[in-house]
Amino acid sequence: MTEFPEPSGGTADSAVLFSRYLEFYRQTVARKVASLPDAEQRTSRLPSGWSPLELLVHLAFMERRWFVWGFLGEPVDDPWGDDLDGRWHVPADVSAVQVVEMLRDVGERTTAVLASHGLDEHAPPGPRFDGEPATLAWICFHVLQEYARHAGHLDVAVELAGGEVGE
Repeated sequence: MTEFPEPSGGTADSAVLFSRYLEFYRQTVARKVASLPDAEQRTSRLPSGWSPLELLVHLAFMERRWFVWGFLGEPVDDPWGDDLDGRWHVPADVSAVQVVEMLRDVGERTTAVLASHGLDEHAPPGPRFDGEPATLAWICFHVLQEYARHAGHLDVAVELAGGEVGE
């Protein structure tokens, strides 16, 4: 398990800090979903209707959309593959192990992007951006806040289902 990126981590490099925080949140949400039995991973206990596994799939697709499709401007298969008729979706034949693997792969790609690009670089024009493309720093802040927000949402869902809560 990755520990929370404390200030004593010895770096002021923003790209390294973003990488560490994103890795912390990836591992946190994966651990929380894995703490649930398979049936609970696919069950919603919330009025909004999403399940813990659907949230995990959303995070993997979301990160890939922002860094690979958005920032790098690379084509990706089905960038909105987490969505079916306006709701998060996980096909029945996709397991939590497969989703965590996708999350890990996306995370490795993000880490490589952050190691090889300046935070002040802009994404290329493309299908991800309607107006002026965002900087890598803006994308990092956006993705980090999305992970933090959804990790909090996941705490509630996992606690209701009897799984592991907390950082």
